[in-house]
Amino acid sequence: MRTFNAIVNLAAKYNCNSLKTLIALKNIVCLLLLVIAETTLFAQRKNDGYKYYIHRASSPIKIDGLANEQAWKDAQAATDFYMVLPMDTSCAHVNTDVRLAYDNENLYLLAICYKRLDGPNMVESLRRDFSFVKNDNFLLFMDTFGDQTTGFSFGANAAGAQWDGTMYDGGKVDLNWDNKWISAVKNDGDKYVFEAAIPFKTIRYKKGIKEWGINFSRNDLKTTEKSSWTPIPRQFPTASLSYTGALVWDAPLPEAQHNISFIPYVLAGVTKDYIAQTPTGFKKQFGADAKITVSSSMNLDLTVNPDFSQVDVDKQVTNLSRFELFFPEKRQFFLENADLFSNLGYANIRPFFSRRIGLDAPIGAGARLSGKIDKNWRLGVMDMETDKTPTTGLPAENFAVVALQRKLFKKSNIEFFYIDKTAIGYHPSKDSVGPHYSTYNRNVGLEYNLAPSNNTWTGKTIFIQSFSPANKGNGFVHAANILYSVRKWQVGWQQEYVGNNYNAEVGYVPRNNYMKINPTLSRFFFPKGGIVLSHGPQISSTYYFDTKLHRTDNETALTYLITFRNRITFDVVGLNDYVKLLAPFDPTNLGKDSLPKGFASQWNTIGFDIVSQPQHTLTYTLSGRFGSYYDGGHLNNISGDVGYRIQPFVNIDVAASYNDLRLPKPWGVTDFLLVGPKIDVTMTNTLFLTAYMQYNQQTKNINLNTRFQWRYKPASDLFLVYTDNYYIGPIFVKSRQLVLKFTYWLNL
Repeated sequence: MRTFNAIVNLAAKYNCNSLKTLIALKNIVCLLLLVIAETTLFAQRKNDGYKYYIHRASSPIKIDGLANEQAWKDAQAATDFYMVLPMDTSCAHVNTDVRLAYDNENLYLLAICYKRLDGPNMVESLRRDFSFVKNDNFLLFMDTFGDQTTGFSFGANAAGAQWDGTMYDGGKVDLNWDNKWISAVKNDGDKYVFEAAIPFKTIRYKKGIKEWGINFSRNDLKTTEKSSWTPIPRQFPTASLSYTGALVWDAPLPEAQHNISFIPYVLAGVTKDYIAQTPTGFKKQFGADAKITVSSSMNLDLTVNPDFSQVDVDKQVTNLSRFELFFPEKRQFFLENADLFSNLGYANIRPFFSRRIGLDAPIGAGARLSGKIDKNWRLGVMDMETDKTPTTGLPAENFAVVALQRKLFKKSNIEFFYIDKTAIGYHPSKDSVGPHYSTYNRNVGLEYNLAPSNNTWTGKTIFIQSFSPANKGNGFVHAANILYSVRKWQVGWQQEYVGNNYNAEVGYVPRNNYMKINPTLSRFFFPKGGIVLSHGPQISSTYYFDTKLHRTDNETALTYLITFRNRITFDVVGLNDYVKLLAPFDPTNLGKDSLPKGFASQWNTIGFDIVSQPQHTLTYTLSGRFGSYYDGGHLNNISGDVGYRIQPFVNIDVAASYNDLRLPKPWGVTDFLLVGPKIDVTMTNTLFLTAYMQYNQQTKNINLNTRFQWRYKPASDLFLVYTDNYYIGPIFVKSRQLVLKFTYWLNL
């Protein structure tokens, strides 16, 4: 900290020119550190010695979970898994037997998951793409290009619910990717058997390759054990492609088949707005998506007149922040290949945020081309067009994103991106009365991702420049982070610089004109026995400065975390906050009154967090924060979540948050209650009913959303969605909507 203060004082002494020099120097130093860490830790994949030799199936295989075919008797068995959690220092106590085979059409998988303790399987529901930590499950991870960065994952929980997704960043799984494949799970007293057929045409792989990276992962909640076929340090996920073994083919793979899927939909709906007292509106709509295999590793997605009425509603929060809240994207078209588009930048510096597209106007059509050009290059191109909105004067707009990624060293990459929003045929009027919109906004950037083979060092650095008609100042952004992670230590550093005129109209950047530093340090202790698995302190400090290096915000948090062997976690935390307002701010966000620009406050907060063990049918989380607040006030918050499951058919969840806010006049005492009960019924693995109610005292709104889904064929659905919104105090209906949507997946 003394070193940083000395640098700040030096920059202040020589004013603006030195500040620019300082920023440039920090950028160069950070990039050099990333490259040095990369080259120092460059190594081969850790578990190359673990090999599975796959052979053509010696007999036909029927997917029924019985595993009685001759092909399975002839296949090599992968056994003797390693424990990853609770500790990575022994072999797994729960036995798993895995076998693979193939024919011209499919890759076949058999996993026999033996039980060590009596009792029913622990599963959340029969819904696809379940939560890994809340289910007994088996997963397969495949690195089909041998790049330790991208791949595919397939699996199932012990009740037969499927899991599938694309892999990115060397160990993350995008579960929004769905495709056609078949599986079956059979249970008996001492085991469950998972059997699957994965068509080669549903996945992408390198032509002529004879070896894939592969690993198998098992989660057993009754014993609290997570295990893996290859050894993996406990601080890394079992999905880490750096730690896969090798899948060795006995012959060249079948050439990847060209595949065209056409997914049309038809929709009918009824809408009533009781506030505006308009006549009931009737909606009839149709559109389609298409998925076209361009090459063995490149895919083209098309959409015309898309509709997302069946998407989950946003989970509401009480907003006491000075800045815009972030709500994640849930529309599937935008979520696939998210690492090339939506993962650019950082949590609060996102140059591309797809929810900006179609936010105020319907989407007419769009296209996305994404995939691998060759072993080292990946390409992502997306183009969307929205319609003109006569009621607001918003013109038709075109949104274009280009991302070109080059692999460096073993797993790292450098990515160039270009983001463009352009109004179509729009010429702003000189009339100051009517609404005015931007004619264009562009962001150009470069991002370097550090990902050495052993995952000990990870990091990112990014440089962005924005362009728009009104951008006459500093539209530059730089941010970087680096994290060192081993079993006992985690040490991190993050820095951000956002110019005063940076503008990302298709992004999420809630504030500009600042510099930020965020050092973090964690230490973990592992007792040799007893109920505690690990414990240790964590300290994090976040400082914000304006671009003249005047401090505006900081928060320092000291946490002590305890993890029990039964997977309960508990922590206590102490926080110190300082804020100097950059603009007038109402701390209740109700429009009562505002503290003036430049008003400074400092306060302390204490709190706790507890998360129950996931293997019980009754689970809960509970958090509390108690302390001072703006202008000598006080803020106490209690939030939590209680879940109960009737396995595997019913999952009930109730989330709640209560804020007790006490400020001097004119605000006084303000209470905010937010309650969100949700029930998820999975009658079968193709028939689902979800009902969700949210009571938000701050926005004075009650939202009811009920969705029925019937997956009558693989990847083909019928949806019936009913939505109500009510005003609180007195309660009366604001709007209602009923939508029926039918989709069909057709392979051409």
